[in-house]
Amino acid sequence: MAEARITKLASILVRHSLGVKKNERVLISATSELAKPLVLEVYKEVLKAGGHPSLSVGFEETTNIFYANANNSQIKHFPEAKLFEAQNMDCVVNIRATANKKALSTVDPAKVGARCKVVRPISEVIVNDKRWVLCNFPTHALAQEAEMSLEEYENFLYNATNIDWMKIKAKEKKLKKHLDCAETVHITGPETDITIGIKGRSAIPCYGLRNMPDGEVYVSPLEDSAEGFIYYEMPAIYQGREVLGIRLRFSAGKVVEASAEKNEEFLISMLDTDHGARYLGELGIGVNYGIKQFSKDILFDEKIGGTVHLAVGRSYESAGGKNVSTIHWDMIKDLRKRGAIYLDGKMIQKNGKFLI
Repeated sequence: MAEARITKLASILVRHSLGVKKNERVLISATSELAKPLVLEVYKEVLKAGGHPSLSVGFEETTNIFYANANNSQIKHFPEAKLFEAQNMDCVVNIRATANKKALSTVDPAKVGARCKVVRPISEVIVNDKRWVLCNFPTHALAQEAEMSLEEYENFLYNATNIDWMKIKAKEKKLKKHLDCAETVHITGPETDITIGIKGRSAIPCYGLRNMPDGEVYVSPLEDSAEGFIYYEMPAIYQGREVLGIRLRFSAGKVVEASAEKNEEFLISMLDTDHGARYLGELGIGVNYGIKQFSKDILFDEKIGGTVHLAVGRSYESAGGKNVSTIHWDMIKDLRKRGAIYLDGKMIQKNGKFLI
């Protein structure tokens, strides 16, 4: 019999996040067999809801095998079957159960970037056309990355997910009203002074329909609007690589200067992936004050109350974004000490606490 917390999370994913209806086709995708307890409960919940579940469970080792052995032709091969699968599903549950957070740390980023370009149409079908939700299942690797025991991490995860999402929704709707009326967002903090245009863009409140856990309100900035500079004191992790001390300077919306205290070469290579990689695709404001601890996992960390995150790369069409890129890299700025957010010159947050 499954643990009660797993059963509750599965119910939230199927009933709240996706709202599965009778006869809908639901893809349950898991990165590894470690997610089996949650996969089985989600499978059961989909059946209870009258849906038709399909499974796609991977083995984490295959990714390294692929990049170590695939030739150029294989890198460029387009998986038609995966596209067909994506096109013929109504919604997707994507469960991450990582066994090794550093599995891709020695892989050539150019190979990864090239492969991402090839399979981008598949991810675009899911992201833009389907209902989807992403969540973690507790593993030793995720616990170790967050510097917790497995039991501590389990408590951390379920305390962030198994909550009343309708209460979160009400709080986020209030922030959305203020953002939708604003033309500019001005963010200040240590080594940070950046202004971003959002006129005409619609803010999106996030209360568990896409990510689990959730707790942010985001908007896609005007593509040519970002002006100023920002320093990220929190690690920025992408494709298994940790980049520390990122400093970016923007002009006319574009990153014109970039540096990092650790893994700067990787940062630059990602920013040079394509034209859109040097422009902002998202400005997100974290409002989940129940997540206080940085865990080196963007799924949790971008939701921390009192932080903002600016993503370089792909924007969201649902938020009016027009920036196109194969990457979407969220970088988190902590405003809980000497930080502030202004909308059209009016301070709405100081040191991580809202004033509205």
